[in-house]
Amino acid sequence: MFDTLINKLQNGTYITLETTPGHSPQFSPIIEKIEELGLDKLVDGFSTTDNPLAKLKYNALFAAKMLQDRFHKPVIATMSMRDRNKIALQSDLLGANEVDIRTILALTGDPATLSDQPHVKGVFEGDSSLLLDIISAFNSGMNYVGKPFTPAPQHIYPFAVVNSYAKNPKTLQKKMQRKITHGAVGIITQPVYDLENAKQLLELKELANKEVRYDNKSAELILGIFPITKLRTAQFLSAHVPGINVPEYWIEALRSAHDISPEEEYKVGFELSKNLFDSIKAYHPKIHLMTANQFQIAKEILL
Repeated sequence: MFDTLINKLQNGTYITLETTPGHSPQFSPIIEKIEELGLDKLVDGFSTTDNPLAKLKYNALFAAKMLQDRFHKPVIATMSMRDRNKIALQSDLLGANEVDIRTILALTGDPATLSDQPHVKGVFEGDSSLLLDIISAFNSGMNYVGKPFTPAPQHIYPFAVVNSYAKNPKTLQKKMQRKITHGAVGIITQPVYDLENAKQLLELKELANKEVRYDNKSAELILGIFPITKLRTAQFLSAHVPGINVPEYWIEALRSAHDISPEEEYKVGFELSKNLFDSIKAYHPKIHLMTANQFQIAKEILL
């Protein structure tokens, strides 16, 4: 299952769908919605988020296990450095390993100051590179301080993230190089909203791979797509989310449609998003689709 996903990533068409566990003791309603819409037949795998914005949510590893068991497709489980020290990270990896959760997205994590939990503190013993290094140690049959496991863990496939935009593109290349150096096999970008932006990111990834020549290390770039169907979403992403660039023509088109009606606003936003997805899939068919659990939009984009 995992070898198939990595082969698709490196050699074929690769599409994963993000799921966001809710503030709930149940993840099964999300699974039922995915099955109802037949989304499992339209993607190669899924991902689960890990308490985004430091808000309390259902556990990403348990959610990944439930998705994987139901659909028999690999799930990339996110693990954040914010909420765990090195002991907890390794313990979670060991438990996940035995139940076959072996594709891990390493994140530093959003600041704890964003949390809805009072007085919560972030752990942050390191950034996402530390988790990538821990995974590399596991893949060598030992823990982070070099103590061997008996038996050795099953192989873990590490993923990482990178911004989709920076005023100085070289900073993105350096960040990609760092993720590759620490072992990432796939790098997922923040959402892109322009094919030229996607092409630039792919060029930077090629340069990063060339710089990391030792140990046969390289990574594939997975372009993030987050459909926008509302003007306020486009404005928020453009103004308040670093590392994302929403082109002005998207905002203007949505503004004009917003002035007509909510229905026109949705129609224009969906068409922009669908056209972007189709053009990127034709150019570089390695995509991570994010819809904030709006799975009907995901289906319409994927069809």
